[in-house]
Amino acid sequence: MSVTINLLGIPSIETKGGDPYRFRSLKSWALLALLLLAERPPTRIQIANLLFGSADDPLRALRWSLFELQRALGEEAQVEGNPITLSLPEGSTVDVEVLTHGPWDAAVALPGLGSELLEGMAFRDAAAFESWLLSKRSRFAAATEATLHEAALSSLSAGSHDDAVKYAVQLVSINPYDDNHQALVIRCFRMTGDERAARLHCDHCVDLFSNELGIEPGPAVQNAMRSPLFGTNNIDPEASVKAIIEAGHAAMVAGATASGVDSLRAAVSLADRSAIPRLRVESRLVLAEAVIHSLRGEDEEGTTALHIARDIVVDEDEDLAARVRIELGYIDFLRARYDQAETSLTSALDLCNPSSPLAAKAQGYLGAVHSDRGSYPEALSVLNEAVEVARGAGDGRTAAYAQAMLGRIYLLRGDLEAATEELEASIGLGSQHQWLAFLPWPLALLGETQLARGDLTESVATLNQAFAQACQLGDPCWEGAAARALALAADAQNETERAFQVMADARVRCNRLSDTYLWLNVHILDAQCRLGLKHGHHDTESWIATMHQEASRTGMRELVTRSLLHNVSAGDEESAVMARVLAADIDNLALKHLTAL
Repeated sequence: MSVTINLLGIPSIETKGGDPYRFRSLKSWALLALLLLAERPPTRIQIANLLFGSADDPLRALRWSLFELQRALGEEAQVEGNPITLSLPEGSTVDVEVLTHGPWDAAVALPGLGSELLEGMAFRDAAAFESWLLSKRSRFAAATEATLHEAALSSLSAGSHDDAVKYAVQLVSINPYDDNHQALVIRCFRMTGDERAARLHCDHCVDLFSNELGIEPGPAVQNAMRSPLFGTNNIDPEASVKAIIEAGHAAMVAGATASGVDSLRAAVSLADRSAIPRLRVESRLVLAEAVIHSLRGEDEEGTTALHIARDIVVDEDEDLAARVRIELGYIDFLRARYDQAETSLTSALDLCNPSSPLAAKAQGYLGAVHSDRGSYPEALSVLNEAVEVARGAGDGRTAAYAQAMLGRIYLLRGDLEAATEELEASIGLGSQHQWLAFLPWPLALLGETQLARGDLTESVATLNQAFAQACQLGDPCWEGAAARALALAADAQNETERAFQVMADARVRCNRLSDTYLWLNVHILDAQCRLGLKHGHHDTESWIATMHQEASRTGMRELVTRSLLHNVSAGDEESAVMARVLAADIDNLALKHLTAL
């Protein structure tokens, strides 16, 4: 008999035709959540230490909870073994699984959407589990935001504008300080034809950011009011869509990015008037690629265009559909919405020729997703495949991207020789194919690798080159990456005060726009925490707390583990238990060594 398990809000277990089951102990709910959500089945000793460490006989207390769990789930469920595995009857549903892996229309119907995991429950005598629970609560809060974002955009593309407004407003109520969420509400109001509501919301957003944060919203908010709304009438276009796209490209190549993007927006409007599906998709795809990769702070406009394109695209045009999904996956990757990114990129791979440049691009981004999560074996496999396919297809830029991400993995795992080899290859390919906008990233990683090898002079030279090129481009991510490593180099030169100043500047640069690379921001925080602990900076505890929150809500497993290790170094011994449990699931000997210290 199937069961329905709700862990969001007040938890419940329901069987078909039966009454909801109520556990007698909160620890049984904790055990159920742990078994359902752990990366891999935990051992009995691990669970006993996490949940029942204060009991006179932890293993006996665990056995009692396992018995109650089996009784609640019914005879068809299996809770057994060591490590303990939980198998639910066929047809069972778990709300958090629907939230993270199900379709958005099923997720928004969940009764506990927007509520906390195991709401209202606290486990004061199990500090390590409490830390794990807080991490998962942050993770599902972020998943709720991602679901509502997807729901609003999908409703827009389907013409369900009132539903889009509802989801967007709910999204802003959860996280009002995200520029892109605010911009989405404005776009939704404008699509309904309510320009007055859009203007009022824009003004409210400006006041909110000014009063609460002391800053103005990013360009996405104001541009949401200025951007043309694309209609779908069937008037014949007055000019060739392709000609306007070419003109837009030419303007961007010449450095006139803003005017080029305006031409691409006009192309979308004309394509809509043509009512030709392929033109409507291609124009939106080109516009999205332009604003995502060239016009910083405009990812939300690109995301909206891509969602509409995804719903227009004709099924038989698989390459076009794959391109749309790849760009959607890339945006979700940058914003650390890894479940959505993996879904889009995997579906893109299913659509395109496995030896094509499109497949290589999808694999490169998918490997980066696995890497950000700390799933290194999967990342290495996919990235190496991306390099092989890209080189075979003559796509040097994609090969350069994948090799930079391979170099990052080797650097994080302490394999400096392999990191150097991959990063130098990436830089060589990037230079050969004149990909100047990308080169600061592998240069910054190579400079940090040289620093880890002890080549301080060579490292500083490489990092200065990376930083200068990033500043010339005006790329906040690459500026932040280079500045982070320069701060570490300054510390190695015993210039402690300058190290803290440059590290703080790295965070400011990385976060000056709302559409930057979230993993990099937490990576910079990690280095800032290490500096703070080393030199006893008074803000260190705040940095550690921020790092833990950001890493937890997005599922960056290695960075979550490192934040716990920082807590241990700051005197919180309880965090060591959880750090060891998490590190055991991550294939990084350097990290395991730190947890053993």
